[in-house]
Amino acid sequence: MNKHAGVPVETLTHDERLDRLGRVAVEVGLGLRAGQELVITASIDALPLVRRITEHAYKSGASLVTTLFSDEETTLMRFRNAPDDSFDEASGWLYEGMANAFKRGAARLAISGENPSLLANEDPEKVSRANRARSKAYMPALSLIAGFDINWTIVSYASPAWAKAMFPDDPEDIAVAKLWHAIFAASRVDTLDPVAAWQSHNDELNARTTLLNAKRYSALRFRGPGTDLTVGLADEHEWAGGASMAKNGIICNANIPTEEVFTTPHKLRVDGYVASTKPLSYQGTLIQDIAVKFEGGRIVEAQARTGLDVLNKVLETDEGARRLGEVALVPHSSPISKSGLLFYNTLYDENAASHIALGQSYSKCFINGSNLSPEELAARGANTSLIHIDWMIGSGMVDVDGITATGDAEPVMRQGEWS
Repeated sequence: MNKHAGVPVETLTHDERLDRLGRVAVEVGLGLRAGQELVITASIDALPLVRRITEHAYKSGASLVTTLFSDEETTLMRFRNAPDDSFDEASGWLYEGMANAFKRGAARLAISGENPSLLANEDPEKVSRANRARSKAYMPALSLIAGFDINWTIVSYASPAWAKAMFPDDPEDIAVAKLWHAIFAASRVDTLDPVAAWQSHNDELNARTTLLNAKRYSALRFRGPGTDLTVGLADEHEWAGGASMAKNGIICNANIPTEEVFTTPHKLRVDGYVASTKPLSYQGTLIQDIAVKFEGGRIVEAQARTGLDVLNKVLETDEGARRLGEVALVPHSSPISKSGLLFYNTLYDENAASHIALGQSYSKCFINGSNLSPEELAARGANTSLIHIDWMIGSGMVDVDGITATGDAEPVMRQGEWS
């Protein structure tokens, strides 16, 4: 039983709220099963949350919790001091080990909270090469995550660098406190019973996916400032959102927080132009005001006010990097959007606006997808890539229509809200 359930939220200390977030991560995010191993990745800044998660994991019966820590300062040391040819290297042995752990049944938890501009002043070519090398090395593990072979989740920690990026005019301690307030609210920690609140929210998302799956739209059309984009949906696609069952039979919430319902576009059936409505923070680079044109599912033109060099390098990762692997709908009135905050963090900003994702698609977003081979998924329109990068295209000025099999248009969203 949660010792803080039913306690007036305003009386909770920061440590008690952090403990609640740890419980939500384990019980709601992972649905961790007794006897299961857990692999955590986190920055050293996130150690207090790692400890809370680890405690709740063992209380839930975890057999072993292993945390792999990273450090932003040592990352910068690499870009400023390492030999040039080292940027084509990645720790393949590490990712192979993670993949082996997942194959043996381990769960995966990532804690985000990185400085959104960490690599803004570094050589874009080196950043691109390092990201490409890491993506290739990570693929054995990533394929098991993207395919939902395992239960996994992502939560966040309010690091000082991230907080200062969001609240640059505040002293560091005030900025961090403001960011923690936003994280706790978005993660439903500030409710009488967070686990019960998540159950109710998941029920609402499930009702929305049920409705969209019954519609069987062939495409979605987005229209708004700088945007007129038709996203053809993959054959036998399926909408998902909130809690879902991984192939190992465990129900998990892959993102804490989450406000989206999402499915798979057809990799060859995306046409038109689209403008981003929020900046994209990608691997330490802030990419702002993205504007691209699609023809036959492929990006043929791309612009951005900042970070264009990095965006172009991303698009050159592989053939699938210029095609879509996900389309998601989020109402403009979502709690994260209503906060009025720009998080510079995809986990949060994607839950404030409808979005698309370049790269790898999810097998779970197909009818009977867990039993389909890669070749069968590709035949239905699934995209394959080393990357999966979400960026936001929705706002209170964007309308979405569902296009039926006969070509008729039905309102799905008007001015960013469900019709």
